[in-house]
Amino acid sequence: NFEGGIISNIRVKEGDTVEKDQLLLVMEAMKMENTINSSVAGTVKSIKVAAGESVLQDAVLIEIE
Repeated sequence: NFEGGIISNIRVKEGDTVEKDQLLLVMEAMKMENTINSSVAGTVKSIKVAAGESVLQDAVLIEIE
């Protein structure tokens, strides 16, 4: 029972300044595209995933400080 998805597109890079609610990445799960938006404004510290990678639910995908 896989609960997660596959990263299809990353829209930011490390060092980018992002606004609250800005699109960070797109993930496919159960044949649906889900957009992941920033919950805070800040700077992208690190990206923990790559396009095409499978991720589990609750995994850290992007760190923003």
